[in-house]
Amino acid sequence: MPSALTDTIPNAAAIQTAEIVLPCVDLDTTLRFFTEALGFRVAAIYPADAPAVASVEGHGLRLRLDSGYTGAPGRLRLLCDATVAVGALPSHCVAPNGTRIEFVDADPPVHLPELQPERVVTRAAQGAWHLGRAGLSYRDLIPGRLGGRFLASHIRLSEGGPVDDYVHFHKVRFQMIYCHRGWVRVVYEDQGEPFLMHEGDCVLQPPGIRHRVLESSAGMEVIEVGCPALHETLADADMALPNDRVNPGRAFEGQRFVRHVAAAGSWQAWHTPGFKARDLGIAEGTQGLAGARVVRRAGEAAPLRLEQHDAEFHFVFVCDGAITLLSDDAVRLQAGDACTVPAGLPHVWADATDDLCLLEVSLPGQLSHAPLG
Repeated sequence: MPSALTDTIPNAAAIQTAEIVLPCVDLDTTLRFFTEALGFRVAAIYPADAPAVASVEGHGLRLRLDSGYTGAPGRLRLLCDATVAVGALPSHCVAPNGTRIEFVDADPPVHLPELQPERVVTRAAQGAWHLGRAGLSYRDLIPGRLGGRFLASHIRLSEGGPVDDYVHFHKVRFQMIYCHRGWVRVVYEDQGEPFLMHEGDCVLQPPGIRHRVLESSAGMEVIEVGCPALHETLADADMALPNDRVNPGRAFEGQRFVRHVAAAGSWQAWHTPGFKARDLGIAEGTQGLAGARVVRRAGEAAPLRLEQHDAEFHFVFVCDGAITLLSDDAVRLQAGDACTVPAGLPHVWADATDDLCLLEVSLPGQLSHAPLG
């Protein structure tokens, strides 16, 4: 913060509480509405013989109803427990002083936009980086988000050291993090002490699990894949990590935390001949909802085979080397490029370099490819 501005602000430790000031022509009627209809309580009122200002408290707020204030009446959102509401929550009402009162579900279910499948190709050389949360830089690997249903981000930190993060969690259907370059130290709820993720390591972050990024190497890069694209990141100031309980098998909304260590992984045949894959354990952790694999060449190139799949989502990020996707045209994918392959698109993977390494993510976990012809 600039020093000239800092000089005009008191020490934050001196601030005891905060009030939101709202205009109020008819104080008596407005005060009764906020206390009787909305459940606030009177904290202060003056003067006693002819009240002109009243402060009310409730629901984590302090409001100052001021008959001498002529500003905008404002908009107040009240987060409600929809499970105890009688019928559906009303969308809004208007207080006597003109304040718009909106009633919203405090814990709404995750909204899944309708899938808009398409083949998307994102080039490393053309990607625009932007600053996101906690000092992290982001590059969108699926700019159209397939209608808002899926997100894939290339995330990096140019400088190493402590990360300006806090304990938080996400409201998601699915989310995983793959370490692409360098290392990052993280800590997760119920998973014990902080640990390092190195290149090739991966974690499944189940819905609602508290976690925190602690520090990283200079130039650290990770790939995040999640559903839906737009989801809430919520802070939890009351939880310290690591927490006392260790329960690695705990279920979070039907999923469990997965930590895959690349050095301990094993390689199996990929769905396309001529390649092998290292499963990252995501399918097991999500009970088949999603899956992820690291893929590389296996010996001599196999004969080309036209194939297609019927999956909801198929995403590929090229970590190293290069490979060609043949479908309606030929797309050469280099390191840092990404693509999505929609269901029903006949395609061939070909011309992989010897150093090929790619990350494949799918929903569902088992990606079934049907050979054509």
